[in-house]
Amino acid sequence: MMPPDLFSSECAFVNTPFISLDASWREANVQTLPPQLAPWISEPASLTARLKRHCRQFRVQLLNEQQSELPAFLQHLLPDTAAAQLREVILWCNDMPCVYAQSWLPQQTVTVLRPLADLGERPLGDYIFQQPGLHRGIIETTQLDIALPQLSVAARCHARRSVFTLDGLPLLVAEAFLPAMALLDDTPL
Repeated sequence: MMPPDLFSSECAFVNTPFISLDASWREANVQTLPPQLAPWISEPASLTARLKRHCRQFRVQLLNEQQSELPAFLQHLLPDTAAAQLREVILWCNDMPCVYAQSWLPQQTVTVLRPLADLGERPLGDYIFQQPGLHRGIIETTQLDIALPQLSVAARCHARRSVFTLDGLPLLVAEAFLPAMALLDDTPL
């Protein structure tokens, strides 16, 4: 099954994210997490690398990548940032949409770290986790209402987010675990 083309005439680049991250977030280490998702949510290393170890086919589908105004509810995470590059993707495993990811890269981050500006359908995790100057902040979690009708996904999903710094420059990454995650094998291939 090929992933649907989300860039049809009715689904072009948007100035606001497909999914809002406006929710009550709490530190993951003080939450009771669902046993099947807990290792995924708590993963301190690359989620991309972990997904690749648990599926035969992995791919990134770009939904949106453009400059956008940073929403007020995210400004405390990326201080002094009025606008940022918004990037939204679906991480596919074995032809199943498993993770919706949304990243916010402030202009100063993109200016200095040029490879982040043009990732397209390359995984963000493949780049940042290869960099020696990477530091991950606290992993926070919540549940988000995810509605992606093009993928036949409408569910309340567990999500995580972290602010990373790469050579002192910040970026925010949030990932929502879609229902297909339940179909992935618990043991690496």
